[in-house]
Formats: sequence, structure tokens, C-alpha cells
Amino acid sequence: MFLIFFSFQFVVQIEHHLSNSMSSAYTIGHYVRTTLPRIGLEFILPSIPNISVFHSLFKSCSETKDSRWAFITFRRLLESNVKPSDLTFSLLIKAYVADASSSTVIDSPNTKIEANQIQTHLRKSGFNQYVYLTTAFLDFYGKLGCIYYAQHLFEEMPRRDVVSWNALICGYSRNGYDYDALEVFVQMLREGFPPCQRTLVGLVPSCGRPDIIFQGKAIHGFGIKSGLDLDCRVKNALTSMYAKCADLQAAEVLFEEIFEKTEVSWNTMIGAYGQNGLFDEAMLVFKQMQKERVEVNYVTIISLLSANAHLDSTHCYVIKTGFATDASVITSLVCSYAGCGNIESAGLLYNLMPQRNLVSLTAMISGYAEKGNMGLVVECFTQMLQLKMKPDAVAMVSILHGFTDPTFIGSGLGIHAYGLKTGLCADCLVVNGLISMYSKFGDIETVFSLFSEMGEKQLISWNSVISACIQVGRTSDAMELFCQMRMYGHSPDAITIASLLAGCSEVGFLQFGERLHNYVLRNNLDMEDFLETALVDMYIKCGRLESAERVFKSIKEPCLATWNTMISGYGLSGHEHRALSCYSEMQEQGLKPDRITFLGVLSACTHGGLVWEGKRYFRSMREDFGMIPGLQHNACMVDLLSRAGFLEEAVIFVKNMEVEPDSAIWGALLTSCCIHQELKLGECLAKRLLLLDYYSGGLYVLMSNLYASKGRWDDVARVRKMMKDTGGDGSSGISLIEVSSLEKMNNSLCLSDLSLNTNYWQLSSPH
Repeated sequence: MFLIFFSFQFVVQIEHHLSNSMSSAYTIGHYVRTTLPRIGLEFILPSIPNISVFHSLFKSCSETKDSRWAFITFRRLLESNVKPSDLTFSLLIKAYVADASSSTVIDSPNTKIEANQIQTHLRKSGFNQYVYLTTAFLDFYGKLGCIYYAQHLFEEMPRRDVVSWNALICGYSRNGYDYDALEVFVQMLREGFPPCQRTLVGLVPSCGRPDIIFQGKAIHGFGIKSGLDLDCRVKNALTSMYAKCADLQAAEVLFEEIFEKTEVSWNTMIGAYGQNGLFDEAMLVFKQMQKERVEVNYVTIISLLSANAHLDSTHCYVIKTGFATDASVITSLVCSYAGCGNIESAGLLYNLMPQRNLVSLTAMISGYAEKGNMGLVVECFTQMLQLKMKPDAVAMVSILHGFTDPTFIGSGLGIHAYGLKTGLCADCLVVNGLISMYSKFGDIETVFSLFSEMGEKQLISWNSVISACIQVGRTSDAMELFCQMRMYGHSPDAITIASLLAGCSEVGFLQFGERLHNYVLRNNLDMEDFLETALVDMYIKCGRLESAERVFKSIKEPCLATWNTMISGYGLSGHEHRALSCYSEMQEQGLKPDRITFLGVLSACTHGGLVWEGKRYFRSMREDFGMIPGLQHNACMVDLLSRAGFLEEAVIFVKNMEVEPDSAIWGALLTSCCIHQELKLGECLAKRLLLLDYYSGGLYVLMSNLYASKGRWDDVARVRKMMKDTGGDGSSGISLIEVSSLEKMNNSLCLSDLSLNTNYWQLSSPH
């Protein structure tokens, strides 16, 4: 009752202002925003059949960025038999465009349906003949991502102007249709429409890719010839284009040419350095920007965060300058904290956000997944659904990559089912994420099924399934897939080669590994750090230490992983002194060892019986580098001491360990008891292993050999009976012999460019 009375009073006020000559659209809009609750619109709109009131309401919706109520107002206008004018449609479209910055509006299917309905009314009323209205609709479709509708609308236009061409070019560019944007630009020139500054500003971002930078340079040349490059906005766009293609020299030249640098210019240059990993240079530009007293805005802060600026300092600056209330800045801070592993700070910021969004929640999911906390990942995903957010492909991939433990297979299947239900499984990125997840679960058959159902198989998909085969030990299937990939016309990249080299390492397939190396040299593939490491590892595990050394020495600046591989390789090959020399050389190069480095060094000392050196490196690990030894490091020391005959010292070492010893440490002691025939200690250790539920056949074999060395044949028979009762037979070892002939290799690979070249070392390396 109160609401009806209130609506009646509001109608009286509106009619009073309409009758007053001093009333205006602004006054009516002010009443709508301040006096009438939103629900009251349904009561007053049908009773005011005056188009100026509706125009005022449309302006109000535009200012408040509320497209939903703009559509309701338009529906009430039609129900009131008020004939809309071209201004009506212009204001209505403006309200939708003002609200299009919200991802919720853009992703909503209702918005696209409403846009189609409004366009239908526009066509029925005949106002589609107005070029500016059709152009506004064209721009709106571009913002919604409805490129097909935008293109169809453009083709139906009886007349076009430069603004119409610009709207279509910008729509293509904004939605990633880079080549289409370039084709429309060429067609625009052919039809005699002279481009303006806005044309280049909309087109140049499409050329920010290395594969079409040539076209971008041509457009730059066109801008110079026509004088359009003098515009500050064009120079900003060109600077960003060159930065995305890693041509920082050109970006710097353009930046210096800008006579009056706006905040957009400075932000563009900060982002350019940040994108290319030059974080110090980005900070210098920021300081220069402050020195020039240019106003810092939220884009500046986001650019600094993307440049990997010091997070705590940047966060303090955000609070000091009052940007802590900006949703995009807080979202960027959440993403930055989560990306660097500080999930606690990211969580605190996220909980303080007044309005959560998909980007920040996806960052939280990614951070939790990186930490392996799948319980919180599932909780965040549930929260995402409760907030009526629609997870995109990036969110799905972030979730799927967190499933590394088979115990979470139920949750993984649930996420897969959600992807099927929502249609996200049609996205190539999501399918690759599912392939990765099922490969970690060991379900290779599902991996094959997902891969076979894919329509267009991109290189990343081939790499995913090849890597999955390697992970589950099906190297022959990986090699067959590699052959099929080549038949489909895909050229392998560094990731493909590294995965296959890992498979060669596992099965000792030297010939195929040599062919892959040959392919890398012949095709001048970029020798990424992981590829160089994979090559060294393959040669070492295939017993070709000299070949591994050649590859290692050909690397200009080996990374830490490559040094670690070489150190471990020397130790495994029985060259412990060369392993220690390699460790010293690595330190001379300024590289700091990690836990894997010390594991390789200690293993080398163990294989060589270098007790004193092993103790020294073990102490150095803690004292010089502040690392707490793990179980594997302790196991190496126990093995080293006990094999050298220092059994008592090894037992004392185990008692003083900071971590609980596992079966590997007790097993190392038991092996040394067999070597030194220490029966009493061996029996105690065997009981300890049995208490740990360690039922390996190796345990029974060791005890059997220990009893046999002492001539206790009854105990030998008893241990062997125990082994049979537990189902072990003591024959878990295997041997690999490479029997593939050269002719068989050629038939299976189907690759002429991978033919074996006995002089492949004479080929020039990329370095």
C-alpha cells in the first residue's frame, strides 16, 4: 500500500516538473536516481506516456551503468504505445555500451538476446537507415564478442562512413581476429575511405604478434606517410605493438618521439619493459613519470605489478595513494601474491574485496592448486558457482592442473562432468588440461579417448598426449604418436623433443635419441634450457658420457638443472672426482647449488667411497647454504658411512637425524650389514623394516644372503618361505637391449629429416 502511495506521489512530482518550463531531463533523471527505488519503475512508467521522461530514464541508466533497467524501461515504452525516435535508440545503446565494461554483462547470454531484440525493433521502425545508429550497434556487438552479427550488420549497411569501418576493425582486433582486421583495413583503402587516427589505434594491436609484425611495420610506414603517426594515441599503440614483439629498441624510439607524454604513454612504456622481463627499466620509467609530475592511475599500478615490482612496496604505495578501493588494482594484487606463492596474503586481500570477480577467484584457485591444497581449490570452485560466476577455460585449466594426487580422482571426474555440461570441454585448453590430469592419474586410455575426440589437434595437444605416454612408461606409443604428428604436418618444437628424449632415457633408446638430436641441429631449434638438460640426461642414461660432455660443453651458459644433470651423470658413471670438479666449476660460474645439486654430489661420494669429502659437503649444505638435509641426503650419508665399514657411526647418525628415517635409510644399513656380514645388526634392521610394512622382495634376498654367508641354511630356507608366502619371488630386475635396426627405425619414424648421420657432431650447434 505504501509503495502504491509513494509511486502516486512520484507521478505527481514528475507531472509537476513536466508542466514547469524550467524542468529538464537532468531533473527527472535526478528524481529517478535519488527518490524512486528501482522496483518503483514498474509502477510509474506505464502512467507517463511522454518520450522525454523515457529519455531521461535512459540517461539515468547510462550514468549508473545499468543496462538491465534500460531494457525494462524500453519495454515499458513500447507497452505505453510511445513511438521511439532515433534518439531513443541512441540513448538505449549508450546505456548498454556504458555497462559493457562489466564482464558479467558481456558474458551474460541475456544481454546478447536483448541486443538482438533491440536491433529487431530498430529495423522495424526504419531507423537502421541512420548510419550513426547502425555503427553504434556494430560497436556494441564487437564489445559483446558477437563478431558474426557485427559483420552481418556491416554488410547490410546501405551507407558506410569511416566510423563504421573503424568499429568493425576494432571489433575484429578486440576479439583476436587479427587477420580479418587487416583484410577489412585493406578493403577500406580499396573503397576509397581515408583512415584516421582512430583507424590505426584500433588496427595496430592486431599486429602485436611476431608472425604478423611485418604487416605492423607496413601500417607504421603508412602512418608516417600519411602523417597519422604524429598523433599521441597512434604512437602509444605502435609502442605497445613493438613491445609485444620484443623490439624494445623501436618502442623506446617511439616513446622518445612523443612530444607531450600522457599517462597512457608512460603506462605503455612501463608495460613494455615489464612484458619483456626488464623490471629495473620499468621502475626507472615509473620514477621518471613521477618526476615529470604525471598523474598515476590504476593502469600504472597494474603495469608495475605486471613488471614484477616489489609486491610489499607496491602494496604500500597503493594504500598511500588511495587505490586500495579500486577493484582492478586489488584484483591485480591478489593475482601477484598468488602467482609468487604468497597465497596467505592473496587470501587476506581477497577476503577484503567488497565485490569478488572471476579473475581474482581464478588466481586464488591457481595459487591453491600450485600448493597442492585441492580441498581449498574445490571450495573456491564451489564459491564461484554460488556467486553465479561462469568459470572460463582459464579457471578450468587452473583447477585441472592441481589434480596431481590420484586420491582426488573423484573431484577430478566431477570437474570433467561440469566441463561437459557447460560446453567448456570443447575448448582446446580445457581438453589439454584434462589430458594432463588423467595422465597424472595413470588413466592413459581416457587420455587416448579425449585426444581422439578432438576436432582440430594443435601442436600443444600432441605434446600433451606424448608427454602423458612418457609419464606412464608407454614410450613406444609416444614415438608412434610422434610419427602421426609429423604425418599431419606438425613440426615438433622444443617441448616435443624434450618429452621424447625423456622417454629415450627411460628405455635406453639411444638411436632414436641421436636422431632427435640430429633433428634439433638440422632445423636450428631454439636450445631452451630444458631441452639442453634433456639431451645431456639422455646421453648419460644411455651410457654415452662422452656425448653428454660434448653437448654440455657446447652450451654457452648452462642452467643449474643442466649442471645438476652433469654432476649426477659423472657420479652414476663412476667418475666421482669429475663430479666434484664439475660442482666446483659450477660455483665458479656464480651459480648457487640447490638440494638436487647436493644429492648428486653426495651420491658421487657414496659411489666412490669418499667418506671425508661426503661429510664435508653434507656440513656445507647446512652451514654454507642454510639447507636442511632431506631424507634422500641422509640416506646417501648412511649408505656412504656403512659401505665404508663405519657401521656404528652410521647407526649414531641415524639416531641423531632430525627427520624420521624411512625404509630407504634402514635398507641402506641392511645392505652394508650383508657386505660386512654383521648378522646381529642385520636381524634388528630387518625387524625394523618389517614393522614399517616394508614387504619388498629385496629385503628377503638380503637376509637370505646374510644367513648364507654365515652358513645358517635353516634360516635361509625360512626366509625364502616367508618371501614366497608374501608373493615375492626376488626377480624384480630387468635388462634392456636395443635391437632396433636402422631400416626398422626409418620405417617406424617415417621421417627423412631424422635419418642417422654418423658425423652429426660436425654439424654446427645453435650456440
